[in-house]
Amino acid sequence: MFVGPSPPHTPLVNRRNNNHRPRNATVTSALPDIFLAAVSLLFLWSSPKPLVSLPPNRFSFPLNPRRRSITAMSRRSPPPPTQRFANPQSLSDWLESRLPSDSFAAWGVKPGTKNVHNLWLELSDGETSLADSTPPVRTVNVVTVRVIGKNGQILVEAHQELSDGSIRERFRPLSEKMKPEESPDEAVFRAIKEELGSIFNGDGDNIGQRIKILPGTYNRRVEERNSLSYPGLPARYALHSVDATVDGLPEEDFCTEEKEYDGGDSTEDSVETLAAGNAVTVKRHYWKWVSPDSIRS
Repeated sequence: MFVGPSPPHTPLVNRRNNNHRPRNATVTSALPDIFLAAVSLLFLWSSPKPLVSLPPNRFSFPLNPRRRSITAMSRRSPPPPTQRFANPQSLSDWLESRLPSDSFAAWGVKPGTKNVHNLWLELSDGETSLADSTPPVRTVNVVTVRVIGKNGQILVEAHQELSDGSIRERFRPLSEKMKPEESPDEAVFRAIKEELGSIFNGDGDNIGQRIKILPGTYNRRVEERNSLSYPGLPARYALHSVDATVDGLPEEDFCTEEKEYDGGDSTEDSVETLAAGNAVTVKRHYWKWVSPDSIRS
């Protein structure tokens, strides 16, 4: 058998060198790959970011955690909306399931309390608001006037005589519920005219010339307590207080009469007129001068 020439002999060292390239060759060939990766990352980083999809008008501020938590809290605890009622009966039906039955039954029956007609008139006039809660919370803005008299004495309302013949103890400075959009100064002049005007023998229209609000005496505070006029109904009072002088007031104890509610001539006021006829009203105010230390805080 013919045997051809054997293939050329390849040294073992050459075969090893062919299969395993030197280390420096591997590093050199990897450099372009690293460079390309770095360029790609730089391109991605500098490219415009896609906007995060959010519901429209959900946020109008930068998305930092602190502001988001504060805003979310304010949305979870919004001011409770006030309630509107067509007549006193609808208000009574709404309150009946939200107040203790024994407390609600005392309205207008217990001496010194008011009834549901009074509360409906307050709501209709915007003097009071009710939160839709159980129990409801009555919110009232009240102006308090510390009328300063001779020797620094303060005028207080000792008690009231109500239309049902009962006596309501007070012993506090002149106070009046504020009207909607009424400033404290406007409320002061109106309150003094309504509660003290009858002492001036028909000159109540010029009472504004007798009043002087003392500068720097305005103060505001908030109190939360159960209403004395409406048992079982929690109340939040925003109290606006000032000191004032009123020229021409008697120096001794005196009494003033409250002007009766005027329902107006329009038929649109018929519900209010009927409610006023059934409400418990103040007939007379009894006033006295006391030292400032004796007034309730």
